Amino acid sequence: MDVTPGAQLMPVLGQLIRIIRQTDPSDGVSLVALAVLRRLESEGPGRISELARVERASQPGMTQLVGRLERADLVRRIPDPHDGRGVLVELTDGGREQLARTAAGYAATLDALLSRLDADDRAAVAAAIPALRRLAAVPAGAGGG
Repeated sequence: MDVTPGAQLMPVLGQLIRIIRQTDPSDGVSLVALAVLRRLESEGPGRISELARVERASQPGMTQLVGRLERADLVRRIPDPHDGRGVLVELTDGGREQLARTAAGYAATLDALLSRLDADDRAAVAAAIPALRRLAAVPAGAGGG
């Protein structure tokens, strides 16, 4: 039986993610918190209820997380310009710096791994990056087949 590319890629991605997470350049910021910070960076300010929905967290849990992030100066609450009673959460400069440090740490880990490969393998990985970037841009649930 032929093994599909997806079936071959899953354990590789899983192992790479485990290796990257073990380096933990996040200064103790949880994976959920990093996901919230990345979302605020890419999509702009958002309501706690929306952050909870998209991150699959409870609203009380997200409220607690936002409170911790706020105390760490990674996010701040601002008035919702479209609803005077509402509040949005936005990323602070401290949050942007946290994301940059974490990304740099993850990249350094990957670079160290890549340095262990021979030149042909490094070139093959580099050549695959544009296709992987396009794959990552496909909306979730938009599968072929």
